[in-house]
Amino acid sequence: MEVLKEKVEEEEAAEREAEAERAEKGEKMVRPLEVRKEETTMTPEMLRDLEKKLSDIEIAVPEKPLTITKDTVDIFKLPWSYRSNTPKEEHLLQVADNFSCQYSHLCPDRVPLFLYPLNECEVPKFVSTTLRPTLMPYPELYNWDSCAQFVADFLAMEPLSDPLKPTVQEKEVAPPKKYAVKPPRDLTSRFEQEQEMKKQEEIKAEEEKRLREEEERLQEAENANIDPLHGLRVHSWVLVLSGKREVPESFFIDPFTAHSYSTQDNHFLGIESLWNHKNYWVNMQDCWNCCKDLVFDLGDPVRWEYMLLGTDKPHLSMTEEDEDGLNDDDDGLNDDDDVENLGKEEEDKSFDMPHSWVEQIEISPEAFETRCPNGKKVIQYKRAKVEKWAPYLNSNGLMCRLSTYEDLECTKILEIKEWYKNREDMLELKHINKVTGLNIDYFKPGHPQALRVHSYMSMQPERDRIMEFYETARVDGLIKREETAKTMTEYYQGRPDFLSYRHVIFGPRVKKFTMNSAESNPRPMVKITERFFRNPAKPAEEDVEERVFLILEERIQLRYHCRKDHITASKREFLRRTEVDSKGNKIIMTPEMCISFEVEPMEHTKKLLYQYEAMIQLKNEEKLSRHQVWESELEVLEILKLLEEEEEAHTLKISIYDTKRNEKSKEYRETMERVMHEEHLRQVEAQLDYLAPFLAQLPPGEKLTRWQAMHLKDECLSDFKQRLIDKANLIQARFEKETQELQKKQQWYQENQVTLTAEDEDLYLSYCSQAMFRIRILEQRLNRHKELAPLKYLALEEKLYKDPRLVELLKVFA
Repeated sequence: MEVLKEKVEEEEAAEREAEAERAEKGEKMVRPLEVRKEETTMTPEMLRDLEKKLSDIEIAVPEKPLTITKDTVDIFKLPWSYRSNTPKEEHLLQVADNFSCQYSHLCPDRVPLFLYPLNECEVPKFVSTTLRPTLMPYPELYNWDSCAQFVADFLAMEPLSDPLKPTVQEKEVAPPKKYAVKPPRDLTSRFEQEQEMKKQEEIKAEEEKRLREEEERLQEAENANIDPLHGLRVHSWVLVLSGKREVPESFFIDPFTAHSYSTQDNHFLGIESLWNHKNYWVNMQDCWNCCKDLVFDLGDPVRWEYMLLGTDKPHLSMTEEDEDGLNDDDDGLNDDDDVENLGKEEEDKSFDMPHSWVEQIEISPEAFETRCPNGKKVIQYKRAKVEKWAPYLNSNGLMCRLSTYEDLECTKILEIKEWYKNREDMLELKHINKVTGLNIDYFKPGHPQALRVHSYMSMQPERDRIMEFYETARVDGLIKREETAKTMTEYYQGRPDFLSYRHVIFGPRVKKFTMNSAESNPRPMVKITERFFRNPAKPAEEDVEERVFLILEERIQLRYHCRKDHITASKREFLRRTEVDSKGNKIIMTPEMCISFEVEPMEHTKKLLYQYEAMIQLKNEEKLSRHQVWESELEVLEILKLLEEEEEAHTLKISIYDTKRNEKSKEYRETMERVMHEEHLRQVEAQLDYLAPFLAQLPPGEKLTRWQAMHLKDECLSDFKQRLIDKANLIQARFEKETQELQKKQQWYQENQVTLTAEDEDLYLSYCSQAMFRIRILEQRLNRHKELAPLKYLALEEKLYKDPRLVELLKVFA
């Protein structure tokens, strides 16, 4: 209250000074636009009454901080700004307390303001000082949608039993373990067990019926009842104002879902206050129509009451008419004096926001990639559950899973959707319907077989399935292939032969003792139907639209495209049976072997030669079609085998720039580091003084004699020779040890060869392979050492003779 009294006295003194100056000058003064209410001179009696009223105001403060769970935090490890307040922050808290008292006095029916909650160290902090704008080095955080999604992944909403009274979770205590007694023999009657099972099934059916009725009743009650807490729940969200960064209009962001909403949305019932890192505003507008009629002009003091009067507060948005009127009114005023007086008045009332007490946020690349806490997040919805994972956390590349349930308890799954990322097989989405058993896999471009969608009930061949392909990535232009146990249908586009459709009907397979498959025992083809697009290079009466091969009946049916000025199309049917005349001669072609219907008959089509050539061409095309169908069956088997292998391996793609996970890049980097280290060691070894250990044995500062020089040379060469011998002995010992161990292992294998399992044999063969590799390496190292040892000895001897400390003394012996 002392702060309020001082401010009122300062305002009264400033008003008296301003009145005196205006009386001396004899000029009229116009109040500035920032003055919100007409001020009156307050007498000491009025001031005492106001102070008494403000002291009697009681502000509802919660007994306990609104916390759901309280994490164990060592406050002594936190910075000093977390555990205490600076003098400027204490002054800000007093200003906030004064502002809260005046607000409660003017608006007694509204809820208390959220101004200075307790932080993790139980220290009150003003809400605006908890915000610290920070520029992060990740481009994904520069846009509001990706930034909001990043924040939403870290937040987890936990619904409370009472949303108005949060409770602290209690630790569950596990029940103590007890010893179990071995049960006696089962002597009950089987008939009684069957009767009991029937009784339990009836009870279960009644229970399911009761639960179903209860669920229906709850659903009806949920649809009929009105939420008793409607409008009482408190929620915080983000408001993005228009004007900057090309934001056309203001909108809301829900921090838990990262979804954006218009300010006209019915879900937002009202706004109590707004704040950022600079100021705090209280909404003075009526929210009877939710937030639809709110004007988000924070520079308007009538609609938004600000707490701190600073120079960086938003300016009032005015129309062109208001600006023109303001300019006209200011023509006859003394602008310089008004601005000077106004600046003095605002200098006394302004208060800058203290610096934020929180540390600058730092997000490591690993934490940014992990997104969710511990890399996993579970969101429970009504009859649905969403699970999210960080990239590369699951070995199969699973990123998100959406499970839909039938009941409210989420026990009966209806369908599952799984999203994948970084898969080598380009799998993007897997849709599993638990009711129908239908599985649908979606692939991104880049699959080895250009597969786009795969719908199936079972991965076994010759079952119901639909495969869709990226036609631009295939040479044959295949778009979709539908397969059942007896049929196969293919759709094409963009082929040079204008083929658009192929339908194959299979007959029963001939039984064989070997396994039936499309490769060893293909299904017999009964009928092949092919359709073609219109070929503009041919006349319509010669361009085939549909071609049917009746293989068992040995017939070929053709239907041509219909001309635009005709209502029917020409048809032709060939009988390709091999007939014999009365003399036993083979009949090649007869007029009865070709039945045709032509809209406009032509002479050359009636000739047997034309019909014979057409039939020969159709026979060749039938062989080609049957071969293509056989290749399609093999392709289906190949795709199914490839999908099974990919599902078992589920190899993930790793970028070449991801040096942490890319094994090849990691091995290359380690190899380069090892080479550089070896080169460094060679350089260091070359710079070593090989005479230092021997020169240290002589008295310091004494000049070498010829006899001492010879002694040093001999000792150095003798020591180097012994080192070469020791190295050769060490390699020889390791070689003999590996050989003996391999011989023992081989002897063990010979003794236990009959009783070994396949796994033991694999382990034995793997050991032998590794042992032989080590023995071969040791043998190579030993031979190389024997070759290089004399050369190294001669090189050291030459260095000793050329050493500047010994060269003058060893000239006679060189």
